[in-house]
Amino acid sequence: MMNIGIQAAEETTHGATRVPAEWEPQEAIWMQWPGFWEKSYEPTFAQMADIISRYEKLHILYHSDQIYAEAQKSILDIDSDPLQNNIHWHNVPNDNAWMRDNGPVYVFNDNELRIQNWNFDAWGGAFGSDVSFNLDNEVPNKIGEILDLPVDHIDIVHERGNLEFNGLDTVILNWSTIGDPSRNLNYNKQQAQLDLKKYFGVSKVIFIEGIPNGDLTKGHIDGIARFIDQRTAVVVQCTTRSLCQPDSKDAEIYDKAAEIIEKSGFNVIREPIEGYVQYSGQTFDTNYMNWLVGNGFVIVPGFGNPDTDIPAKSRIEKYFPNRDVYLVEMLSSWAAGGGIHCHTNDQPAFQF
Repeated sequence: MMNIGIQAAEETTHGATRVPAEWEPQEAIWMQWPGFWEKSYEPTFAQMADIISRYEKLHILYHSDQIYAEAQKSILDIDSDPLQNNIHWHNVPNDNAWMRDNGPVYVFNDNELRIQNWNFDAWGGAFGSDVSFNLDNEVPNKIGEILDLPVDHIDIVHERGNLEFNGLDTVILNWSTIGDPSRNLNYNKQQAQLDLKKYFGVSKVIFIEGIPNGDLTKGHIDGIARFIDQRTAVVVQCTTRSLCQPDSKDAEIYDKAAEIIEKSGFNVIREPIEGYVQYSGQTFDTNYMNWLVGNGFVIVPGFGNPDTDIPAKSRIEKYFPNRDVYLVEMLSSWAAGGGIHCHTNDQPAFQF
């Protein structure tokens, strides 16, 4: 996989605009440590920090001195070192622990790495009007200052979790998210096509459509379809063992997504949902799509259910044969709407 990404970067010509694929070489991964209303995520964040920092640089934003102290304690509690050389701490005020969505989109442009700051409004207000987001909306600017990178402001509300790139010429996203009127009023697909091609340098924009049951993000693509190389996408699939039965509305969304992607010229692998779990009064499918790819590793959200966790880990090891695959139980995060990919934001290595 890594060689494909390097090749894509080498083929980029002067003046080209390109968003690297996640499996390409990374400079670092960024996270926003959970604040007071997300404390239940801390054990999971400590595990993620421990794994990521074994392989590459990890930047962690914290909102206050108290959160910084609690973060260090959480990492020490699992016998890891919060002050090791690969972990870098930054006092940057923020509102939430879902940095995939409010964090930067990194773009290679004119032989330089730039940050795009798309507007963020806490998922179109899906979690209520009392959920703050103004600090989150400033995070890409703060990272630009830390890294001394130029920041381009995009006056469109969108989240990075709804963008899946093959690193060459294509982006897949869910129209139900970016076209949501509570995000972008009176926005249409034709304008979106033009905007996405302009800002990302892609020649192909693939829109899927539909909101899976209970998805407050209105269908982020990183729970539905993921590229694993330039020509292959994995798309989730309902089974008779999942809550979303093969003839359900959710199954129709996933099956249609697979059909659209395949008709666009890509190979499609279906990733089966083989069960469901109950946690904190909720019941949800064991959907493993929200994985994070890093330098030599993949972290997959786990559900504390060996009957589905073990086969899923085995499948994902086949998707990424040259990487170490870790499965981290994150039911607390999943109950709030996301997994490891949602909590992280990868910074590509500068390759020009």
